[in-house]
Amino acid sequence: MSRKNSSVNLKNGFKDYKDLSTIFLNFKSKLDSLKKKKYLVAVSGGPDSLALVALTKAYTFRNKTKFYYLLVDHNIRKNSNREAKKVKNLLKKKYFNLKVLINKKKITKNIQAEARNVRYDILKSFCKKNNIKVILTAHNLEDQVETFLIRLSRGSGLKGLSAMKSLSKINNQVILFRPLLDTQKQFLIKISKTIFGKYFKDPSNKNEKYLRTKVRNLKKPLEKSGIKYEKIFKSIQNLSLSKTTLEGYLNKTFKELIKKSKSGILINFKKYKDLNKDIKIAVINQSIKQFKSNYYDLRSKKVENLINNIDKNDFKNSTLGGCIFFKKGEHLCLKVEKP
Repeated sequence: MSRKNSSVNLKNGFKDYKDLSTIFLNFKSKLDSLKKKKYLVAVSGGPDSLALVALTKAYTFRNKTKFYYLLVDHNIRKNSNREAKKVKNLLKKKYFNLKVLINKKKITKNIQAEARNVRYDILKSFCKKNNIKVILTAHNLEDQVETFLIRLSRGSGLKGLSAMKSLSKINNQVILFRPLLDTQKQFLIKISKTIFGKYFKDPSNKNEKYLRTKVRNLKKPLEKSGIKYEKIFKSIQNLSLSKTTLEGYLNKTFKELIKKSKSGILINFKKYKDLNKDIKIAVINQSIKQFKSNYYDLRSKKVENLINNIDKNDFKNSTLGGCIFFKKGEHLCLKVEKP
């Protein structure tokens, strides 16, 4: 598509495409509710993130809003620098200024999880320097269902199976907003092709050593057997409503049990012992998150192992998430694990 035609589509909010116009109006409504003047857009070059870039540009024709576009080159694959330059050049042709930041931290283990943590660290740092309060990502309906299936395979409870929230807090300064969670990927591909004419595929998305790739490959056989992603998404939404109710109770519990001190975190051990296993898992995760400012919960199995150790009469100390847990008086304590 010519630069002129793509600009027309952005300016008129995709009104020539009924399906895309509906998606844009939904996107616009969500950003209007936040009432922010600046956003950071996480870009990868895939159809989802390019569609998000296009939607933000269309939004600027209706609201005076500043969007910053940032791609994190994880520097894991041999050709990642070249791939990042291709994305930058594609956006440049459409008058988008994409900033590429290269990760300098070596990632060798648990690659996808570590790359995600590094990416958010870089995004948060950029937000701090530029006084940005919201990061936008292009997670969509398929991503949501894949996350649900991954967590289902790991035996997750209600909190895990509720998958991703559209709005979540990364730290006290920055929130993460996923405005496309209810949008199907096919429409994001259509937006990318309509505005940019193309998009880039991440080679790692085909690597079956990653669980997410294996789960992604289940979509066709599942839908062929009548299990539709849209219906799974509705179940996720229902679980999220139940989780919201549970979170109200958990927040009250956290305030009663968890205290932050200069040296670490103190958990009222007497009250902790009376909790059921699910609530203990939530308390442990919340304690680590408060202390280490982690964004994601640790895997349930690891937390369960820690809880089993704590419940033993001869428990002295145990480590998890870069913290060391130990009993002291009436408290279960945690502090930073020394290297």
